[in-house]
Amino acid sequence: MPDFNTNVIEQFRANDGQVGPPFEGAPMVLVHHVGAKSGEERVTPLVYLPDGDRVVIFASAAGAPQNPAWFHNLKANPRVTLDVGDGKGRVETWTALAEEVTGAERDELYARQAAVMPGFAEYEVKTEGIRTIPVIALTRAG
Repeated sequence: MPDFNTNVIEQFRANDGQVGPPFEGAPMVLVHHVGAKSGEERVTPLVYLPDGDRVVIFASAAGAPQNPAWFHNLKANPRVTLDVGDGKGRVETWTALAEEVTGAERDELYARQAAVMPGFAEYEVKTEGIRTIPVIALTRAG
């Protein structure tokens, strides 16, 4: 996965927040976070769902049976820096706080994302009975 992520990050940076397949045209964010165990800065490219002033991300890991490492990092160190691309060639950088969304709000946000990108519905089916895919809201830090 690191080579795949490295390629997406390079595309994002070279093309003002735009990347090619499989995420072409999708809003992308680079999440700069601190490793829970290592303390080292990590950068993870993710598709996001705009939600008012928030950026909403999904710890789908493409339907893997376990949560991605970045999710654990955000739980341990919720202050992050974002490079937010709008899918149209504009990028904005800001500091955010990560908070897991649960219950009915989580379900509504996940359903919205699956409606926009049907692959997310497939990820949820893959994890059914194994784990609930976490939803994380990133809100500007004051």
